[in-house]
Amino acid sequence: MIEAGTSKPAPFDVVVVHSFSRFFRDAFDMEFYVRKLAKNGVKLLSITQEIGDDPVHQMMRQIMALFDEYQSKENAKHVMRALKENARQGFWNGSLPPIGYRVVAAEQRGAKVKKKLEIDPLHGETVRLIYRLALHGDGAKGQMGVKNIVSYLNRNGIFTRDGGRWGIGQVHRILTRRTYVGEHEFNKRSKSKELKPVSEVVVVPVPPIVDRETFDAVQALLKARHPTVTPSAVISGPTMLTGLIHCAKCGGAMTIRTGKGGRYRYYACSTKARQGPTACEGMAVPMDKLDDLVASHLEERLLQPERLEAILATVLDRRQERSERQREHIAELNRRSAESEARLKRLYDAIEAGVADIGDSALKDRIDGLKAIRDQTKADAERAQAMLQNSGSKAVTPQMLSKFARAARQRIRLEGGGYRRDHLRALAQRVEVAEGEVRIMGSKSRLLQALVANGGVNAVPIQGLRWRTGWDSNPRALAG
Repeated sequence: MIEAGTSKPAPFDVVVVHSFSRFFRDAFDMEFYVRKLAKNGVKLLSITQEIGDDPVHQMMRQIMALFDEYQSKENAKHVMRALKENARQGFWNGSLPPIGYRVVAAEQRGAKVKKKLEIDPLHGETVRLIYRLALHGDGAKGQMGVKNIVSYLNRNGIFTRDGGRWGIGQVHRILTRRTYVGEHEFNKRSKSKELKPVSEVVVVPVPPIVDRETFDAVQALLKARHPTVTPSAVISGPTMLTGLIHCAKCGGAMTIRTGKGGRYRYYACSTKARQGPTACEGMAVPMDKLDDLVASHLEERLLQPERLEAILATVLDRRQERSERQREHIAELNRRSAESEARLKRLYDAIEAGVADIGDSALKDRIDGLKAIRDQTKADAERAQAMLQNSGSKAVTPQMLSKFARAARQRIRLEGGGYRRDHLRALAQRVEVAEGEVRIMGSKSRLLQALVANGGVNAVPIQGLRWRTGWDSNPRALAG
């Protein structure tokens, strides 16, 4: 309307409103657009507030606009206070719930029905699948980034809540949203999408879809893959420990330094190199000595069947728990599919009996909706069953541990000297150098994945849960 009223020639002469508050509740915007329309010969008239064109009436209009703005802000303040209190009590304030949840009636308070979130068995499993793909991959590939997860979901016909295709933004929000660990943050952003102070945010308890450990591990992965944290050159560089080695004192990366005209190469603290010894007293370590120390430790300590069994015990227990939860989920999906099929049959029987009219648009929408739920739950159950069978076929045995340890030890070193960098990085993802010791850490999940993937270790380096379980677990003294 404003655009039409300011065009030349204007298609109308008057804008009629019930009251000036219906035009704008911002005094500045009100006056700005009144004058803009007036310059083009268009007047603003209120049915309930008769005002003339003389200066006194203009002042009255401006005063009323200020009162309207004040009232609007007061109303917003009271509404927000009520919404925050509703959230503190654990109730849902409306709007579309996050993917994986649905809104259900919780209790009746007078004429109002208070609502809460519960896990949607259909799409809740999709959320769990996204987290599993991020941490463990699909069996054929290792841990997946956001783009690979999007491709996997769309390629396998796993649709969004409204039946559409997935996008990068949607998957990234799922992987970073604290709602999925049971902490939905209400009033987190303003209308301009800016973050509000922490004191303004209300945490609403909701049923968690993923556990805290899984969520934290995914956040570490996303942070490690961020270009400002781990540049692409770190992943593909020729040096064995580039991107993995860190100074234990300051946590900064250690980079290559040379001496004697390039004859000697060292790992040195980059913080000390950039900012001087006042920032960090980090040490320099001969590169060949540290490379050999790390490789030897992995060969002699980590790649032993007994050590692998002890490290992977908790991961295997979690896999068993996840399998049990997945069986329960498959049963729930099959129940919902059968329930939708039964409802469809009752509708068909009603149509055949002449009780319902097939031409009713509402009935047709109901039938289409039940068909969609039936087909989606059936497909999800079949996919979950296939994943369960696939994971069950890769049970870890003592023979597998021995075979993996032997093959991995043989693959670390090259025949002519040097190391197989990718194989080593599948076993260890962080090396910290301190005075007198070197601490080697890695991902239990990644180690298990390498173990079951045909006995090979050939994946891209990642960061994750540490298999170094204690300070006395694997420190190695630096000689000389």
